[in-house]
Amino acid sequence: MLDARPAIDKKSKVSAKSLCQVARNTLAYMRQHPEDSFAVHAGEALLPQANLSRVKATLAFVCQLQDKQLDVAFLKQHFDFYHWLPDKKTANLRAKKSTSDVKKRLLMGMPEHQILLTKYYIKLLHASEQPSKHYSQAIYALPFDEQGMTKKEAQQQKNTLTRFRYTRQEIIDGVLLENDLAKPLVWLTEDALHDVLLQGTGVVDVDGVTRYFNVHRNNGIGYDYTLGKRQQARYWYFAEVPNVLGYGTEITNKIVIEKDVAFAGNVKQLGLGKLFLIQIEKENAKVLQLGVLADQGGAFDNNLFQLDWLKGSYVGWQDYYQENKVYADYATAWLLLKKQ
Repeated sequence: MLDARPAIDKKSKVSAKSLCQVARNTLAYMRQHPEDSFAVHAGEALLPQANLSRVKATLAFVCQLQDKQLDVAFLKQHFDFYHWLPDKKTANLRAKKSTSDVKKRLLMGMPEHQILLTKYYIKLLHASEQPSKHYSQAIYALPFDEQGMTKKEAQQQKNTLTRFRYTRQEIIDGVLLENDLAKPLVWLTEDALHDVLLQGTGVVDVDGVTRYFNVHRNNGIGYDYTLGKRQQARYWYFAEVPNVLGYGTEITNKIVIEKDVAFAGNVKQLGLGKLFLIQIEKENAKVLQLGVLADQGGAFDNNLFQLDWLKGSYVGWQDYYQENKVYADYATAWLLLKKQ
């Protein structure tokens, strides 16, 4: 809903340079891949005001901002604010089905006027080129029988391909390795494997060399919002990449993203490239943050109550939690569109 008087009065500390880079990368994807109807659309079903040219103009304008200009008066002057009210009905239904007490609490406790703001991070990993008792689990490249296929070609042959045949648990138990079905890229601990499957990207120290790995294609099993990470049957195959990546149809066209200025969310319904302003409690004070919807995940299917905020790189839950526990679980969110 259009919010003519958004209740905000603080200055944003967003890095204009990083925000511009993510906006530019996202806009480039949208221009180069207009055929991607899953992501490259304005979300008109939700926002009749948001035609695609207006979304693109908003992203282009972001790069005109300077750090000193990122204050509320400037934003109100140049953007229309659309307040996002969460789909509490769907959130409550998922809460009732969830086996996680934490998820139940977060979903049932969601305010009427704020979305659930989860945070995700790039997993910092230690790994080995060779398996050992400690590094007992691999992340795998696409199986050998799918190498060289486009995603569309693979989908047409899914009934015969290895990728669609096994669950995460079967792969952990060794079915790929025992039958020489896919190439192990690096070897991790089992805990690290579950983390990187959830986070989607790993920054990996392999014998003193830093390397990046990103999810490539999955086994076709949907993410189950009611289950914890170890119980998920979904499994991702990985590819080695040069940067931290967000959305894309192929590993070669994924969007390069940066911490604090990128969100993951429901790209299917909202459309790629939406500029969001969030206002969140941090240590009893309200802070603002701008970011671009440039990533997605299985948790966002039919989910119009949540954004996932990229918060940087961490070794694990404890150091991530220590740095981010100061933020509330919910945030007031506005979609910003450049005024016409």
